[in-house]
Amino acid sequence: MSARRIPVPLAIAAASVPMFMATLDNLVVTTALPAIHDALGASLEQLQWVTNAYTLSFAALMLFAVGLGDRYGRRTMFVSGIVIFAAASAAGGLSTTIGALILARAVQGIGAAAVLPLSLTLLAGAVPARTRPLAIGIWGGVSGLGIALGPVVGGALVTSLNWNAIFWINVPIAVLAVPLALLALPNSFGAQVRSDVLGVILASTGIVSTIFGVVRGNDAGWTSAEVLAALIAGVALLIVFVLWESRTASPLLPLRLFRIRSFSAANVIGLVFSFGTFGSVFLLTQFLQIVQGHTALVAGLMTMPWTLAPMFLAPIAGLMAPRVGTRTLIVAGLAFLALGIGWLGATLTADVSYSTQLPGYIAAGVGMGLVFAPLSTTVLQDTTDADHGKASGANSTIREIGVALGVAVLTAVFTGAGGTLTPTGFTAAAQPAIIVGAAVVGAAAMLALLLPGRTVPAAERALPASTVAETLGATPQAAAA
Repeated sequence: MSARRIPVPLAIAAASVPMFMATLDNLVVTTALPAIHDALGASLEQLQWVTNAYTLSFAALMLFAVGLGDRYGRRTMFVSGIVIFAAASAAGGLSTTIGALILARAVQGIGAAAVLPLSLTLLAGAVPARTRPLAIGIWGGVSGLGIALGPVVGGALVTSLNWNAIFWINVPIAVLAVPLALLALPNSFGAQVRSDVLGVILASTGIVSTIFGVVRGNDAGWTSAEVLAALIAGVALLIVFVLWESRTASPLLPLRLFRIRSFSAANVIGLVFSFGTFGSVFLLTQFLQIVQGHTALVAGLMTMPWTLAPMFLAPIAGLMAPRVGTRTLIVAGLAFLALGIGWLGATLTADVSYSTQLPGYIAAGVGMGLVFAPLSTTVLQDTTDADHGKASGANSTIREIGVALGVAVLTAVFTGAGGTLTPTGFTAAAQPAIIVGAAVVGAAAMLALLLPGRTVPAAERALPASTVAETLGATPQAAAA
């Protein structure tokens, strides 16, 4: 079937529905952590692995999955990822022990590693060039909707049903998504290069070993043989990974990209930004339920000024970037985000009112909305078209590593301050951890000053009104209006 004969709305739906499922799942699970703690008797360390098992397997295998898609067919890998994700979701819903749930989450991450990056590639190849910018914009909006609705959907399911429901919801979505993808997305192929299996093994084991050492630090002791061995082995494996990538003919992560200033700076910022932001979110969502006694649904609604704002502000930031430059937006966004998280940490008391903390949620939402699109643009700014896939995948991988590190390190600060998952033992320890998260995001704002200051080329500033009109069936004048 020719890609141009596929109805554009059908192609958008086929690429977006599975991606929505995967993005929704992340914050759905975060909202359900207190319920999982109560139902399965999970410790704080185990709750970290419920989050990090998904994040790490996703980060470690994303670039590998893209390479397999190039070789064996992108739609083939995409559909396989959907099936794996759905099967792991069902396993998560059936879990009766925390160990089984953590394993299911790791397998979910494997499926997501094939779904998220390939969805955009398949969409770009399934629609005509003139409608591609609009299709990708809608795809991005659906992704933002998944992130925004995650806490609310998770809260509603946990409150009205139980924590297992957050996993079962993925199964019917996958049943719809598989035939839709087979019908509407062509099975395209890419460069037939050898897969860097050794690179995947070195990177994934090095990252997991390092995170394990950080997670176990407070409980086992930072100078214990267990923790030191994990940290030393993790760092050593990552050094070997870098050496291997500099020598192999088909690297998982081409190190030459780091010679590009915009690429290097944007990835460091992405790592630090994710570290401070999502480490803080991990603690804040539990504070609302464990300390203040809100239901999961109410907690999800309370965080919406933060999670929903990027969906509306990211497109505006994209329009502003050509005029003011991506560096200005990223610096401003990170400053807003640091102030927002800092306000939430500074005002954190057991009886703090929502109206007192609301400015922090709003500022954090504005900040994230200003950062997302410009940071993604900056990663690709000076790379060639041939490197866009690797560059984008590398940026997503590094940001996911930042998420895992942030959860591990800020939780270590929390437990080091004597924090426990109880109404009386949570707040005093969570406050310094969240303030550390705000400081880290503030450091990212300072790093953003190192980004190139030029604006986006004029040719990339706007999507022609005629393109929008052709897609929506309107006149150019109506589309422009």
